[in-house]
Amino acid sequence: MFKIICYGLRDKFSALIGLVAIWFFVCVNLMGQSAHIPLGSETQYAIERLQIRYGNPLGIHTSLKPYRRLDAFNLVFHLDSAEVAFGYRDLNALQWILDENNDYLETANTPLSEIQYIDSSKTFYTLSESDHKARLQRSTSKRTFLKHFYHTPAHFFELNKKHFQLKINPVLNFGLANAAGDDHLLFQNQRGIAIRGRIDTRIYFHTEVLESQFRFPDYVVDFTQRFQAVPGAGFFKNYRSSIFDFDNGVDFLLSNAYIGIPISDHVHVEFGHGRHFIGNGIRSLLLSDFSPEYFYLKFNTRVWKFHYQNLFGELLRPRERTLADRLLPKKYFAAHHLSLQLTPSFNVGIFETVVFARENQFEFQYLNPIILYRSVEGAIGSPDNVLIGIDLKWDMFKRISIYGQFILDEFKLNELTSGNGWWANKYGLQLGARYFDAFSIPFLDLQVEYNSIRPYTFSHNDSTANYSHYNQSLAHPLSSNLREVLLRLNYQPHPRVTLRFHSMFAITGEDPTGENWGSNLLLLNQNREQDFGNEIGQGIATDINLFGFDVSYRLKPGFYIDLYQQRRMKASAEPTRELNTRYWGIAVRWNLSRTRLEF
Repeated sequence: MFKIICYGLRDKFSALIGLVAIWFFVCVNLMGQSAHIPLGSETQYAIERLQIRYGNPLGIHTSLKPYRRLDAFNLVFHLDSAEVAFGYRDLNALQWILDENNDYLETANTPLSEIQYIDSSKTFYTLSESDHKARLQRSTSKRTFLKHFYHTPAHFFELNKKHFQLKINPVLNFGLANAAGDDHLLFQNQRGIAIRGRIDTRIYFHTEVLESQFRFPDYVVDFTQRFQAVPGAGFFKNYRSSIFDFDNGVDFLLSNAYIGIPISDHVHVEFGHGRHFIGNGIRSLLLSDFSPEYFYLKFNTRVWKFHYQNLFGELLRPRERTLADRLLPKKYFAAHHLSLQLTPSFNVGIFETVVFARENQFEFQYLNPIILYRSVEGAIGSPDNVLIGIDLKWDMFKRISIYGQFILDEFKLNELTSGNGWWANKYGLQLGARYFDAFSIPFLDLQVEYNSIRPYTFSHNDSTANYSHYNQSLAHPLSSNLREVLLRLNYQPHPRVTLRFHSMFAITGEDPTGENWGSNLLLLNQNREQDFGNEIGQGIATDINLFGFDVSYRLKPGFYIDLYQQRRMKASAEPTRELNTRYWGIAVRWNLSRTRLEF
Protein backbone atom coordinates (compact mmCIF):
# COMPACT_ATOMS: atom_id res chain seq x y z
CA MET A 1 0.00 0.00 0.00
CA PHE A 2 2.78 2.40 0.92
CA LYS A 3 4.57 1.80 -2.42
CA ILE A 4 1.40 2.56 -4.33
CA ILE A 5 0.89 5.80 -2.44
CA CYS A 6 4.49 6.95 -2.91
CA TYR A 7 4.43 6.14 -6.62
CA GLY A 8 1.58 8.58 -7.17
CA LEU A 9 3.07 11.45 -5.20
CA ARG A 10 4.87 14.32 -6.85
CA ASP A 11 8.27 14.32 -5.15
CA LYS A 12 10.17 13.09 -2.13
CA PHE A 13 8.73 15.69 0.20
CA SER A 14 5.24 14.63 -0.78
CA ALA A 15 6.28 11.01 -0.26
CA LEU A 16 7.25 11.97 3.27
CA ILE A 17 3.78 13.45 3.76
CA GLY A 18 2.32 10.20 2.44
CA LEU A 19 4.28 8.28 5.06
CA VAL A 20 2.89 10.54 7.76
CA ALA A 21 -0.63 9.97 6.41
CA ILE A 22 -0.19 6.24 7.11
CA TRP A 23 0.16 7.12 10.79
CA PHE A 24 -3.38 8.46 10.80
CA PHE A 25 -4.69 4.98 10.03
CA VAL A 26 -2.45 2.89 12.28
CA CYS A 27 -2.28 5.01 15.45
CA VAL A 28 -4.92 3.92 17.97
CA ASN A 29 -5.68 4.37 21.68
CA LEU A 30 -3.77 7.62 21.98
CA MET A 31 -4.67 10.76 23.86
CA GLY A 32 -6.26 13.63 21.94
CA GLN A 33 -4.58 16.82 20.81
CA SER A 34 -6.19 20.04 19.64
CA ALA A 35 -6.49 22.72 17.00
CA HIS A 36 -4.77 26.10 17.36
CA ILE A 37 -5.73 29.55 18.54
CA PRO A 38 -5.30 31.98 15.60
CA LEU A 39 -2.08 33.98 15.54
CA GLY A 40 -2.45 37.56 16.73
CA SER A 41 -5.96 37.05 18.11
CA GLU A 42 -7.43 38.64 21.23
CA THR A 43 -7.46 35.19 22.83
CA GLN A 44 -3.71 34.78 22.31
CA TYR A 45 -3.11 38.12 24.02
CA ALA A 46 -5.39 37.19 26.93
CA ILE A 47 -3.54 33.89 27.49
CA GLU A 48 -0.16 35.64 27.58
CA ARG A 49 -1.49 38.20 30.02
CA LEU A 50 -3.01 35.60 32.35
CA GLN A 51 0.05 33.36 32.49
CA ILE A 52 2.26 36.32 33.46
CA ARG A 53 -0.14 37.91 35.96
CA TYR A 54 -1.05 34.62 37.66
CA GLY A 55 1.90 32.39 36.90
CA ASN A 56 2.52 29.63 34.38
CA PRO A 57 1.56 26.49 36.35
CA LEU A 58 1.09 24.34 33.23
CA GLY A 59 4.47 25.31 31.76
CA ILE A 60 3.12 26.72 28.47
CA HIS A 61 6.09 27.55 26.23
CA THR A 62 4.92 30.95 25.00
CA SER A 63 7.72 31.34 22.45
CA LEU A 64 6.15 28.66 20.22
CA LYS A 65 3.02 29.92 18.50
CA PRO A 66 0.25 29.27 17.65
CA TYR A 67 -0.96 27.96 21.01
CA ARG A 68 -3.09 24.84 21.34
CA ARG A 69 -6.74 25.28 22.29
CA LEU A 70 -6.30 22.44 24.76
CA ASP A 71 -3.62 24.45 26.59
CA ALA A 72 -5.96 27.44 26.79
CA PHE A 73 -8.75 25.26 28.15
CA ASN A 74 -6.51 23.66 30.79
CA LEU A 75 -5.08 27.04 31.81
CA VAL A 76 -8.44 28.65 32.56
CA PHE A 77 -9.62 25.57 34.48
CA HIS A 78 -6.46 25.56 36.57
CA LEU A 79 -6.68 29.28 37.33
CA ASP A 80 -10.37 28.99 38.14
CA SER A 81 -9.70 26.37 40.81
CA ALA A 82 -6.70 28.22 42.28
CA GLU A 83 -6.96 30.35 45.38
CA VAL A 84 -6.67 33.61 43.47
CA ALA A 85 -8.70 36.78 43.94
CA PHE A 86 -9.71 37.66 40.38
CA GLY A 87 -11.29 40.95 39.40
CA TYR A 88 -14.44 40.86 37.29
CA ARG A 89 -12.50 41.67 34.10
CA ASP A 90 -10.13 38.75 34.69
CA LEU A 91 -13.10 36.47 35.31
CA ASN A 92 -14.67 37.75 32.13
CA ALA A 93 -11.48 36.94 30.21
CA LEU A 94 -11.40 33.41 31.68
CA GLN A 95 -15.03 32.83 30.73
CA TRP A 96 -14.46 34.24 27.25
CA ILE A 97 -11.46 31.92 26.66
CA LEU A 98 -13.49 28.96 27.94
CA ASP A 99 -16.43 29.78 25.64
CA GLU A 100 -14.16 29.96 22.59
CA ASN A 101 -12.35 26.73 23.50
CA ASN A 102 -15.17 24.62 24.91
CA ASP A 103 -14.11 21.58 22.87
CA TYR A 104 -13.09 19.68 26.00
CA LEU A 105 -15.92 20.47 28.40
CA GLU A 106 -17.35 16.96 28.17
CA THR A 107 -14.07 15.45 29.37
CA ALA A 108 -13.43 18.01 32.11
CA ASN A 109 -12.99 16.57 35.59
CA THR A 110 -14.43 19.61 37.33
CA PRO A 111 -18.21 20.12 37.27
CA LEU A 112 -19.55 23.50 36.25
CA SER A 113 -22.79 25.24 36.98
CA GLU A 114 -24.71 26.04 33.85
CA ILE A 115 -25.68 29.45 32.54
CA GLN A 116 -27.88 30.14 29.56
CA TYR A 117 -27.63 33.25 27.45
CA ILE A 118 -30.86 34.96 26.44
CA ASP A 119 -29.18 35.67 23.10
CA SER A 120 -25.55 35.72 22.01
CA SER A 121 -24.78 38.69 24.25
CA LYS A 122 -23.61 38.54 27.86
CA THR A 123 -27.16 38.59 29.28
CA PHE A 124 -27.73 35.30 31.09
CA TYR A 125 -29.48 33.57 33.95
CA THR A 126 -28.52 30.48 35.95
CA LEU A 127 -30.36 27.27 35.16
CA SER A 128 -28.85 25.12 37.84
CA GLU A 129 -26.45 25.61 40.68
CA SER A 130 -23.72 23.13 41.59
CA ASP A 131 -22.05 22.51 44.94
CA HIS A 132 -18.85 23.28 43.09
CA LYS A 133 -17.82 26.88 43.75
CA ALA A 134 -16.18 27.40 40.38
CA ARG A 135 -16.43 30.85 38.90
CA LEU A 136 -16.42 29.53 35.34
CA GLN A 137 -19.75 28.57 33.83
CA ARG A 138 -20.93 26.16 31.16
CA SER A 139 -22.43 28.53 28.59
CA THR A 140 -25.41 27.71 26.39
CA SER A 141 -27.80 29.91 24.41
CA LYS A 142 -31.52 30.09 25.08
CA ARG A 143 -32.36 30.98 21.50
CA THR A 144 -30.74 28.00 19.84
CA PHE A 145 -31.64 27.81 16.15
CA LEU A 146 -32.40 24.37 14.67
CA LYS A 147 -30.76 22.70 17.70
CA HIS A 148 -27.13 23.06 16.56
CA PHE A 149 -26.96 26.75 15.54
CA TYR A 150 -25.73 28.97 18.38
CA HIS A 151 -26.03 26.20 20.90
CA THR A 152 -23.26 28.10 22.71
CA PRO A 153 -22.63 31.85 22.34
CA ALA A 154 -19.20 31.65 20.70
CA HIS A 155 -20.00 29.22 17.85
CA PHE A 156 -22.36 29.58 14.92
CA PHE A 157 -22.77 25.82 14.47
CA GLU A 158 -21.51 22.96 16.59
CA LEU A 159 -22.04 19.25 16.72
CA ASN A 160 -20.91 17.19 19.70
CA LYS A 161 -21.13 13.42 19.33
CA LYS A 162 -19.30 10.64 21.12
CA HIS A 163 -16.77 10.06 18.36
CA PHE A 164 -17.07 13.28 16.37
CA GLN A 165 -17.01 16.98 17.11
CA LEU A 166 -17.49 19.82 14.62
CA LYS A 167 -17.56 23.60 14.90
CA ILE A 168 -18.30 25.95 11.99
CA ASN A 169 -18.01 29.73 12.16
CA PRO A 170 -18.39 32.43 9.51
CA VAL A 171 -15.45 34.80 9.06
CA LEU A 172 -15.96 38.44 8.08
CA ASN A 173 -14.00 41.67 7.88
CA PHE A 174 -15.39 44.78 6.20
CA GLY A 175 -14.03 48.28 6.56
CA LEU A 176 -13.71 51.68 4.93
CA ALA A 177 -11.10 54.34 5.59
CA ASN A 178 -10.39 57.86 4.42
CA ALA A 179 -6.77 58.72 3.56
CA ALA A 180 -5.54 62.30 3.43
CA GLY A 181 -4.91 63.45 -0.15
CA ASP A 182 -6.65 60.41 -1.64
CA ASP A 183 -9.80 60.92 -3.73
CA HIS A 184 -10.99 57.35 -3.13
CA LEU A 185 -11.69 55.33 -0.01
CA LEU A 186 -9.41 52.64 1.34
CA PHE A 187 -11.30 49.38 1.38
CA GLN A 188 -11.21 45.94 2.99
CA ASN A 189 -13.67 43.16 2.33
CA GLN A 190 -13.05 39.60 3.52
CA ARG A 191 -15.54 36.74 3.72
CA GLY A 192 -14.96 33.13 4.55
CA ILE A 193 -15.58 30.15 6.77
CA ALA A 194 -13.64 28.39 9.53
CA ILE A 195 -14.20 24.72 10.37
CA ARG A 196 -12.55 22.67 13.09
CA GLY A 197 -13.22 19.39 14.81
CA ARG A 198 -12.01 16.10 16.23
CA ILE A 199 -12.53 12.44 15.37
CA ASP A 200 -12.39 9.75 18.06
CA THR A 201 -10.82 12.31 20.43
CA ARG A 202 -7.49 11.67 18.65
CA ILE A 203 -7.44 13.22 15.18
CA TYR A 204 -7.98 16.98 15.05
CA PHE A 205 -8.44 19.14 11.97
CA HIS A 206 -8.97 22.75 10.97
CA THR A 207 -9.61 24.58 7.72
CA GLU A 208 -10.24 28.24 6.93
CA VAL A 209 -10.75 29.95 3.57
CA LEU A 210 -10.91 33.72 3.23
CA GLU A 211 -11.73 35.57 0.00
CA SER A 212 -10.23 39.08 0.18
CA GLN A 213 -10.39 42.38 -1.67
CA PHE A 214 -8.41 45.39 -0.48
CA ARG A 215 -7.50 48.88 -1.52
CA PHE A 216 -4.40 49.53 0.60
CA PRO A 217 -2.75 52.77 1.72
CA ASP A 218 0.06 54.02 -0.53
CA TYR A 219 3.00 52.54 1.41
CA VAL A 220 1.48 49.06 1.14
CA VAL A 221 0.86 49.64 -2.57
CA ASP A 222 4.56 50.55 -2.87
CA PHE A 223 5.52 47.28 -1.13
CA THR A 224 3.23 45.27 -3.44
CA GLN A 225 4.72 46.85 -6.56
CA ARG A 226 8.32 46.38 -5.40
CA PHE A 227 7.97 42.72 -4.40
CA GLN A 228 5.06 41.68 -6.63
CA ALA A 229 3.25 40.26 -3.62
CA VAL A 230 0.63 41.41 -1.10
CA PRO A 231 2.05 41.48 2.46
CA GLY A 232 1.09 38.23 4.16
CA ALA A 233 -0.72 36.93 1.09
CA GLY A 234 1.59 36.56 -1.90
CA PHE A 235 -0.20 36.12 -5.23
CA PHE A 236 -2.88 38.66 -6.12
CA LYS A 237 -5.07 39.85 -8.97
CA ASN A 238 -6.11 43.39 -9.79
CA TYR A 239 -9.51 44.40 -8.42
CA ARG A 240 -11.93 47.11 -9.53
CA SER A 241 -14.93 48.33 -7.53
CA SER A 242 -17.77 50.09 -9.34
CA ILE A 243 -19.50 50.81 -6.02
CA PHE A 244 -16.56 52.73 -4.53
CA ASP A 245 -15.22 53.87 -7.91
CA PHE A 246 -11.62 52.63 -7.88
CA ASP A 247 -9.66 50.32 -10.15
CA ASN A 248 -6.40 49.92 -8.24
CA GLY A 249 -7.43 47.38 -5.61
CA VAL A 250 -6.14 43.83 -5.17
CA ASP A 251 -7.94 40.51 -4.94
CA PHE A 252 -6.38 37.50 -3.21
CA LEU A 253 -7.26 34.29 -1.40
CA LEU A 254 -6.06 33.31 2.08
CA SER A 255 -6.32 29.78 3.38
CA ASN A 256 -4.92 27.67 6.16
CA ALA A 257 -5.67 24.07 7.00
CA TYR A 258 -4.06 21.26 8.95
CA ILE A 259 -4.67 17.82 10.40
CA GLY A 260 -2.85 16.27 13.34
CA ILE A 261 -2.60 13.17 15.47
CA PRO A 262 -0.52 12.05 18.47
CA ILE A 263 2.20 9.47 17.96
CA SER A 264 2.51 9.00 21.73
CA ASP A 265 1.35 10.74 24.87
CA HIS A 266 4.07 13.36 24.45
CA VAL A 267 4.74 13.49 20.69
CA HIS A 268 2.31 14.52 18.01
CA VAL A 269 2.59 15.20 14.31
CA GLU A 270 0.73 17.72 12.18
CA PHE A 271 0.83 18.70 8.54
CA GLY A 272 -1.00 21.37 6.64
CA HIS A 273 -0.84 24.86 5.20
CA GLY A 274 -0.24 27.74 7.60
CA ARG A 275 2.13 30.07 9.43
CA HIS A 276 4.17 29.93 12.64
CA PHE A 277 5.81 32.38 15.03
CA ILE A 278 8.78 31.82 17.34
CA GLY A 279 9.40 34.36 20.06
CA ASN A 280 7.73 36.56 22.67
CA GLY A 281 7.98 39.90 20.92
CA ILE A 282 6.09 42.01 18.45
CA ARG A 283 8.62 40.98 15.81
CA SER A 284 10.50 37.72 15.50
CA LEU A 285 14.04 37.46 14.18
CA LEU A 286 13.80 33.66 14.10
CA LEU A 287 10.51 32.88 12.35
CA SER A 288 7.58 35.30 12.01
CA ASP A 289 4.07 35.23 10.57
CA PHE A 290 4.67 38.13 8.13
CA SER A 291 5.01 36.00 5.00
CA PRO A 292 2.11 33.99 3.47
CA GLU A 293 1.04 30.53 4.59
CA TYR A 294 3.20 27.60 3.45
CA PHE A 295 2.94 23.82 3.24
CA TYR A 296 4.49 22.26 6.35
CA LEU A 297 5.08 19.13 8.40
CA LYS A 298 5.53 19.62 12.14
CA PHE A 299 6.50 17.41 15.07
CA ASN A 300 5.97 18.61 18.65
CA THR A 301 7.60 16.80 21.57
CA ARG A 302 6.50 17.98 25.00
CA VAL A 303 8.01 16.20 27.97
CA TRP A 304 9.06 17.40 31.42
CA LYS A 305 10.34 20.99 31.00
CA PHE A 306 11.07 20.61 27.29
CA HIS A 307 9.11 21.54 24.22
CA TYR A 308 10.96 20.48 21.08
CA GLN A 309 9.55 21.44 17.70
CA ASN A 310 10.66 20.18 14.28
CA LEU A 311 9.27 22.09 11.32
CA PHE A 312 9.72 21.24 7.63
CA GLY A 313 8.26 23.57 5.03
CA GLU A 314 7.85 23.99 1.29
CA LEU A 315 8.33 27.60 0.18
CA LEU A 316 7.70 29.35 -3.13
CA ARG A 317 9.85 31.45 -5.41
CA PRO A 318 7.32 33.59 -7.30
CA ARG A 319 7.28 33.77 -11.07
CA GLU A 320 6.82 36.87 -13.19
CA ARG A 321 3.18 37.94 -12.96
CA THR A 322 2.93 37.94 -16.76
CA LEU A 323 3.59 34.19 -16.83
CA ALA A 324 0.20 32.84 -15.86
CA ASP A 325 -0.65 29.18 -15.24
CA ARG A 326 2.94 28.13 -14.69
CA LEU A 327 4.09 25.93 -11.83
CA LEU A 328 5.87 28.03 -9.22
CA PRO A 329 9.47 26.99 -8.49
CA LYS A 330 9.93 25.67 -4.97
CA LYS A 331 12.47 25.76 -2.21
CA TYR A 332 12.42 24.24 1.26
CA PHE A 333 13.35 24.87 4.85
CA ALA A 334 13.92 22.71 7.90
CA ALA A 335 13.97 24.15 11.41
CA HIS A 336 14.10 22.92 14.96
CA HIS A 337 13.57 24.81 18.19
CA LEU A 338 14.26 23.48 21.68
CA SER A 339 12.47 25.36 24.46
CA LEU A 340 13.43 24.71 28.09
CA GLN A 341 11.37 26.06 30.99
CA LEU A 342 14.25 26.25 33.48
CA THR A 343 12.00 27.70 36.19
CA PRO A 344 8.30 28.64 36.19
CA SER A 345 9.39 32.18 35.27
CA PHE A 346 12.49 31.69 33.09
CA ASN A 347 12.58 30.15 29.61
CA VAL A 348 15.40 29.69 27.12
CA GLY A 349 15.15 28.45 23.55
CA ILE A 350 17.68 27.35 20.91
CA PHE A 351 16.84 27.60 17.21
CA GLU A 352 18.38 26.40 13.96
CA THR A 353 17.11 26.47 10.39
CA VAL A 354 18.35 25.81 6.87
CA VAL A 355 16.88 27.05 3.57
CA PHE A 356 17.72 25.20 0.35
CA ALA A 357 16.57 24.21 -3.15
CA ARG A 358 17.08 20.88 -4.93
CA GLU A 359 15.14 21.21 -8.19
CA ASN A 360 11.80 20.84 -6.40
CA GLN A 361 13.11 17.99 -4.25
CA PHE A 362 13.56 17.83 -0.49
CA GLU A 363 17.02 17.10 0.98
CA PHE A 364 16.37 14.05 3.18
CA GLN A 365 19.58 14.60 5.18
CA TYR A 366 17.84 17.52 6.88
CA LEU A 367 15.14 15.25 8.29
CA ASN A 368 17.44 14.26 11.14
CA PRO A 369 15.54 15.79 14.07
CA ILE A 370 18.45 16.41 16.45
CA ILE A 371 21.56 17.00 14.30
CA LEU A 372 23.18 20.37 13.70
CA TYR A 373 22.36 21.46 10.15
CA ARG A 374 25.77 23.04 9.71
CA SER A 375 27.39 19.62 10.04
CA VAL A 376 25.06 18.18 7.38
CA GLU A 377 25.74 21.13 5.11
CA GLY A 378 29.46 20.54 5.32
CA ALA A 379 29.17 16.77 4.90
CA ILE A 380 27.20 16.97 1.65
CA GLY A 381 29.07 19.99 0.29
CA SER A 382 25.93 22.08 -0.01
CA PRO A 383 25.64 25.84 -0.59
CA ASP A 384 22.60 26.05 1.70
CA ASN A 385 21.75 28.89 4.07
CA VAL A 386 21.96 27.94 7.77
CA LEU A 387 20.92 30.29 10.58
CA ILE A 388 21.10 29.70 14.34
CA GLY A 389 19.52 31.66 17.16
CA ILE A 390 18.55 31.87 20.80
CA ASP A 391 15.56 33.38 22.61
CA LEU A 392 15.04 34.17 26.30
CA LYS A 393 12.12 35.17 28.50
CA TRP A 394 12.05 36.09 32.18
CA ASP A 395 8.83 36.91 34.04
CA MET A 396 9.21 38.97 37.20
CA PHE A 397 6.90 40.07 40.02
CA LYS A 398 3.85 38.81 38.07
CA ARG A 399 3.86 42.16 36.30
CA ILE A 400 6.94 42.36 34.09
CA SER A 401 8.24 40.13 31.31
CA ILE A 402 11.67 40.68 29.77
CA TYR A 403 12.50 38.88 26.52
CA GLY A 404 15.08 38.82 23.77
CA GLN A 405 16.39 37.06 20.67
CA PHE A 406 19.68 36.75 18.86
CA ILE A 407 19.97 35.44 15.30
CA LEU A 408 23.31 34.56 13.72
CA ASP A 409 23.51 34.14 9.97
CA GLU A 410 27.28 34.20 9.46
CA PHE A 411 30.38 35.64 11.12
CA LYS A 412 34.14 35.35 11.49
CA LEU A 413 35.42 35.96 15.03
CA ASN A 414 38.55 37.90 14.16
CA GLU A 415 36.58 40.15 11.78
CA LEU A 416 33.84 40.59 14.38
CA THR A 417 36.26 41.74 17.09
CA SER A 418 38.22 43.98 14.72
CA GLY A 419 35.23 46.27 14.27
CA ASN A 420 36.00 46.87 10.60
CA GLY A 421 32.43 46.26 9.39
CA TRP A 422 33.06 43.08 7.43
CA TRP A 423 30.02 42.38 5.27
CA ALA A 424 29.56 38.74 6.40
CA ASN A 425 29.20 39.57 10.09
CA LYS A 426 25.46 39.04 9.72
CA TYR A 427 23.38 38.96 12.88
CA GLY A 428 20.36 40.49 14.58
CA LEU A 429 19.41 41.38 18.16
CA GLN A 430 16.09 41.90 19.91
CA LEU A 431 15.43 43.20 23.43
CA GLY A 432 11.97 43.87 24.84
CA ALA A 433 9.84 44.22 27.95
CA ARG A 434 6.14 43.99 28.79
CA TYR A 435 4.58 45.66 31.84
CA PHE A 436 1.10 44.48 32.86
CA ASP A 437 -1.28 46.52 35.01
CA ALA A 438 1.25 49.32 34.65
CA PHE A 439 1.48 51.83 37.48
CA SER A 440 -1.15 49.76 39.37
CA ILE A 441 -3.80 50.64 36.77
CA PRO A 442 -5.78 47.45 36.02
CA PHE A 443 -5.58 46.29 32.42
CA LEU A 444 -3.15 49.00 31.35
CA ASP A 445 -0.39 47.05 29.57
CA LEU A 446 2.79 48.52 28.08
CA GLN A 447 5.37 46.99 25.77
CA VAL A 448 8.63 48.33 24.39
CA GLU A 449 10.90 46.51 21.94
CA TYR A 450 14.23 47.21 20.24
CA ASN A 451 15.40 45.39 17.11
CA SER A 452 18.74 45.70 15.31
CA ILE A 453 19.74 43.73 12.20
CA ARG A 454 23.04 44.03 10.34
CA PRO A 455 23.19 44.58 6.55
CA TYR A 456 22.94 41.44 4.36
CA THR A 457 21.46 39.32 7.19
CA PHE A 458 19.05 36.66 5.86
CA SER A 459 20.44 37.07 2.31
CA HIS A 460 22.55 34.50 0.45
CA ASN A 461 24.76 34.11 -2.60
CA ASP A 462 22.08 31.87 -4.09
CA SER A 463 18.75 33.61 -4.70
CA THR A 464 16.85 30.41 -3.89
CA ALA A 465 18.36 30.10 -0.40
CA ASN A 466 17.57 33.50 1.08
CA TYR A 467 15.30 33.51 4.14
CA SER A 468 12.09 34.38 2.31
CA HIS A 469 8.81 32.96 1.06
CA TYR A 470 7.01 34.46 -1.94
CA ASN A 471 9.39 37.45 -1.96
CA GLN A 472 8.64 38.23 1.71
CA SER A 473 10.87 37.89 4.72
CA LEU A 474 10.39 34.91 7.03
CA ALA A 475 11.64 37.11 9.86
CA HIS A 476 11.43 40.93 10.08
CA PRO A 477 9.09 42.75 7.62
CA LEU A 478 11.83 45.28 6.74
CA SER A 479 14.33 42.50 6.12
CA SER A 480 17.69 43.82 7.42
CA ASN A 481 20.02 46.83 7.67
CA LEU A 482 17.83 48.46 10.32
CA ARG A 483 17.32 49.61 13.87
CA GLU A 484 13.87 50.16 15.31
CA VAL A 485 12.00 50.87 18.54
CA LEU A 486 8.40 49.71 18.93
CA LEU A 487 5.95 50.88 21.59
CA ARG A 488 2.57 49.36 22.46
CA LEU A 489 -0.08 50.49 24.92
CA ASN A 490 -3.19 48.39 25.55
CA TYR A 491 -5.93 49.50 27.91
CA GLN A 492 -9.17 47.69 28.64
CA PRO A 493 -11.46 49.99 30.68
CA HIS A 494 -14.35 47.54 30.22
CA PRO A 495 -14.46 43.82 29.29
CA ARG A 496 -15.95 44.74 25.91
CA VAL A 497 -13.76 47.77 25.11
CA THR A 498 -10.06 47.80 24.21
CA LEU A 499 -7.97 50.89 23.46
CA ARG A 500 -4.65 50.42 21.67
CA PHE A 501 -1.83 52.80 20.81
CA HIS A 502 1.15 51.65 18.75
CA SER A 503 4.21 53.36 17.35
CA MET A 504 7.32 52.48 15.40
CA PHE A 505 10.57 54.42 15.01
CA ALA A 506 12.94 52.85 12.47
CA ILE A 507 16.13 53.83 10.67
CA THR A 508 17.24 51.85 7.66
CA GLY A 509 19.18 52.26 4.44
CA GLU A 510 17.45 51.57 1.14
CA ASP A 511 19.25 50.41 -1.99
CA PRO A 512 19.74 52.82 -4.90
CA THR A 513 18.69 51.38 -8.25
CA GLY A 514 21.18 48.70 -9.33
CA GLU A 515 23.07 48.67 -6.01
CA ASN A 516 23.02 46.34 -3.01
CA TRP A 517 23.75 47.85 0.41
CA GLY A 518 22.20 45.01 2.38
CA SER A 519 18.58 46.01 3.07
CA ASN A 520 16.92 43.65 0.57
CA LEU A 521 17.40 39.97 1.36
CA LEU A 522 16.25 39.00 -2.16
CA LEU A 523 19.39 40.46 -3.72
CA LEU A 524 22.49 38.26 -4.08
CA ASN A 525 24.98 39.26 -1.39
CA GLN A 526 27.86 38.40 -3.72
CA ASN A 527 26.88 41.59 -5.57
CA ARG A 528 27.51 43.73 -2.49
CA GLU A 529 28.99 47.19 -2.80
CA GLN A 530 31.91 46.73 -0.39
CA ASP A 531 33.52 44.10 1.82
CA PHE A 532 34.41 46.34 4.76
CA GLY A 533 33.00 49.44 6.42
CA ASN A 534 29.42 48.15 6.40
CA GLU A 535 27.13 49.55 9.07
CA ILE A 536 23.43 49.75 9.80
CA GLY A 537 21.70 52.49 7.83
CA GLN A 538 24.09 52.48 4.88
CA GLY A 539 22.65 53.18 1.44
CA ILE A 540 19.90 55.78 1.12
CA ALA A 541 19.32 56.97 4.70
CA THR A 542 15.65 56.44 5.58
CA ASP A 543 13.60 57.14 8.71
CA ILE A 544 10.17 55.59 9.21
CA ASN A 545 7.90 56.83 11.98
CA LEU A 546 4.48 55.27 12.48
CA PHE A 547 1.76 56.14 14.99
CA GLY A 548 -1.64 54.50 15.34
CA PHE A 549 -4.60 54.41 17.67
CA ASP A 550 -7.66 52.17 17.58
CA VAL A 551 -10.71 51.34 19.67
CA SER A 552 -12.38 47.91 19.54
CA TYR A 553 -15.81 47.14 20.93
CA ARG A 554 -16.91 43.51 21.33
CA LEU A 555 -20.60 43.53 20.48
CA LYS A 556 -20.96 39.75 20.95
CA PRO A 557 -18.53 36.83 21.21
CA GLY A 558 -16.16 37.06 18.25
CA PHE A 559 -17.89 40.13 16.74
CA TYR A 560 -16.05 43.47 16.93
CA ILE A 561 -16.51 47.06 15.79
CA ASP A 562 -13.19 48.87 15.23
CA LEU A 563 -12.40 52.57 14.92
CA TYR A 564 -8.81 53.26 13.91
CA GLN A 565 -6.40 55.99 12.89
CA GLN A 566 -2.82 55.67 11.65
CA ARG A 567 -0.08 57.96 10.38
CA ARG A 568 3.16 56.83 8.73
CA MET A 569 5.94 59.25 7.81
CA LYS A 570 8.87 58.12 5.69
CA ALA A 571 11.77 60.59 5.36
CA SER A 572 14.49 59.76 2.85
CA ALA A 573 17.80 61.22 1.71
CA GLU A 574 16.33 60.81 -1.76
CA PRO A 575 13.26 63.11 -1.76
CA THR A 576 11.39 61.13 -4.43
CA ARG A 577 11.15 58.21 -1.99
CA GLU A 578 9.51 60.20 0.80
CA LEU A 579 5.96 59.22 1.69
CA ASN A 580 3.50 60.67 4.20
CA THR A 581 0.41 58.56 4.88
CA ARG A 582 -2.50 59.40 7.18
CA TYR A 583 -5.87 57.68 7.35
CA TRP A 584 -8.76 56.86 9.67
CA GLY A 585 -11.52 54.31 9.30
CA ILE A 586 -14.17 52.01 10.70
CA ALA A 587 -14.51 48.24 10.34
CA VAL A 588 -16.58 45.32 11.55
CA ARG A 589 -15.10 41.86 11.91
CA TRP A 590 -16.41 38.49 12.95
CA ASN A 591 -14.15 35.66 14.14
CA LEU A 592 -11.08 37.34 12.66
CA SER A 593 -8.09 39.27 14.01
CA ARG A 594 -7.32 42.86 13.00
CA THR A 595 -5.27 43.35 9.83
CA ARG A 596 -2.33 45.46 11.02
CA LEU A 597 0.10 47.02 8.56
CA GLU A 598 2.90 48.13 10.88
CA PHE A 599 6.08 48.25 8.83
